[in-house]
Amino acid sequence: MDLIEIVFYAFAVLIVSSALVVAVSRNIMYAAFGLMFTFFGVAGLYVLLNADFIAITQIMVYIGGILILIIFGVILTTNIAGVDIQEGPIGKFRMVSATLITLVLFAVLLIMYLNAEFIVGSANFGDSTLKALGTSMMTKYLLPFEVAAVLLLVALVGAALIARRK
Repeated sequence: MDLIEIVFYAFAVLIVSSALVVAVSRNIMYAAFGLMFTFFGVAGLYVLLNADFIAITQIMVYIGGILILIIFGVILTTNIAGVDIQEGPIGKFRMVSATLITLVLFAVLLIMYLNAEFIVGSANFGDSTLKALGTSMMTKYLLPFEVAAVLLLVALVGAALIARRK
């Protein structure tokens, strides 16, 4: 038996056992953590298939986004009567610090955009798909990528505004 086969079977056992925990668990937090291990196992299978970008996307989107959203949803809805969202004017210090942070992040993104060919061209990824995807995301598809990021941010802020108390 090859080492890759052993790793494959280990991921398969992890996926099946954690999916079983999700299916039969009566506690939603246990089910959420079982789902996390299922997602990790699927990401491991993607790594074995040399689909490293999909594996990282799996971890970032499903574990970093959706699963954390589920856990926060459970935590926030258990004590829904005591939730107080702060309202009122934004202080001057907060506004200045938010503006400075935004300008610094904009400058970093602008520098990365101007040096995209140098940054991506100097990295050695081997047989990875990351170089081709990174080059196209930071050169050819940069505008749609940034538009999607801003759209997601606006949706998040809108959801927070809808969810707050009247």
